[in-house]
Amino acid sequence: MKKVLITGALGQIGSELTAHLRKIYGTDNVVPSGRRTPQGSKVVEEGLYELVDTENAQQIADTVKKYNIDTIIHLASMLSATGEANPAKAWNVNMGGLYNVLEVGREFGCAIFTPSSIAAFGPTSQKVKTPQEDIQRPTTMYGVTKVAGELLCDYYYKRFGLDTRGVRFPGLISYETLPGGGTTDYAVHIYYEALKHKKYASFIKAGTYMDMMYMPDALDSIVQLMEADPSKLIHRNAFNVTAMSFAPEHVAAEIKKHIPEFEIDYDVDPIRQAIAESWPDSLDDNAARLEWGWNPKYDLASMTVDMLAKLKEKQI
Repeated sequence: MKKVLITGALGQIGSELTAHLRKIYGTDNVVPSGRRTPQGSKVVEEGLYELVDTENAQQIADTVKKYNIDTIIHLASMLSATGEANPAKAWNVNMGGLYNVLEVGREFGCAIFTPSSIAAFGPTSQKVKTPQEDIQRPTTMYGVTKVAGELLCDYYYKRFGLDTRGVRFPGLISYETLPGGGTTDYAVHIYYEALKHKKYASFIKAGTYMDMMYMPDALDSIVQLMEADPSKLIHRNAFNVTAMSFAPEHVAAEIKKHIPEFEIDYDVDPIRQAIAESWPDSLDDNAARLEWGWNPKYDLASMTVDMLAKLKEKQI
C-alpha cells in the first residue's frame, strides 16, 4: 500500500484505521472518506478527507484519480442490527457500494480490501471452531450481503485478476469509537458502564459465546494481509480471523477483578439474541495463520486491562 483510500472512515473501524495508517504510511498517503463532514472529528481535521458516498461510483472514481490511489479499503457498510431494521437499505449500501468499489478498482488497477464477518455463517454452520470453508446460510440481511460480497470479490479476482483481499471479522472491541448497531456491541458497552455505573444490563443472555477481537489486532490484520506476499494467499478473501471467544459473564468476571463491586444483569434483546445464536461460537483461523502469519496479541484478560486503563484516561 502506498496511496490508500478508506471508505466508511467515520465508523468504528475506519476512524481508528485512519490514524493507524497515517502513522505507518504518512498523513498525505491516506485518504479517509465518508458521506458527511462532522465537526471535531480527528479523521477530518488531522489530514486529508473527502466526501464519498459509495453508492455513487463517480465520487469514488474521482477521488481515486485525484490522489492516484493504489489501494481501497472498503469499510462503508450497514451492520447486523441496523440492517435488520432496514434490509432494503442494507442491501443497497452493502452490495451497491461494494460493486462500485470493485468496478473502480478494476478500472484503475487498485488493490481492494473488503471485510466480511462472522455473520456470513448461519445456524447450519459448524458451531465450534467453524472452518475456513463451511456451509454459509446466514439468517440476516447483513450476513447475506457478506456472503454475496465474498463471492463477488472472488469473482473479480478470478475473472479480472483484481487484487481483492479480506477477512471475516468477529465482534470488535474498542476504547476509541462506540460501535454502530452490531450484535456484539454489548462487549464494548459493558466496559463503559462498568466505569460509569459499576453495573451493566446485557442485551445478550448469559452463556452466549461469540468470537471477539480487540481493535489493535483488527487493525494489524488489515495491514498484514494487504502487505502479504500474494503468491502465498490461497484463499485471498474472507479469511477467518479471531482472538478470543467468550460469553457476557466472562467479560463481567474479568472486569470484577479490577472493579470488585461491578454487577451484570440481563435485559435480553430478542432480535440481537436470535442473531447471536445463529452465529458460530468460535472460528478456526488456521488458514490466516498459515498463509500470512496471523497471530493476535490480545486475549480477554489483557484486553480488559487495556480497555479499562484507556477509558479511565479518556475520563468517560
